[in-house]
Amino acid sequence: MGMHRIESPVTGKVWKLERQVGDQVAAGDTLLILESMKMEIPLDATATGVLKELLVGEGDEVQENQVLVVVAS
Repeated sequence: MGMHRIESPVTGKVWKLERQVGDQVAAGDTLLILESMKMEIPLDATATGVLKELLVGEGDEVQENQVLVVVAS
């Protein structure tokens, strides 16, 4: 079983969570939406598997390259 850590591409804020821990996800599924400079940026799964860890919540401030989600495949 592989673990895929998904990082924030930008500094910003978690606007909306689209999935929860334990959900089955496919590569390309949107996991959450970030807001940065008034733009909405979807963060998509990079692998098919189970959403193992969600390390942020709605409204949390995040930094570029911060790990936000872990998917187990």
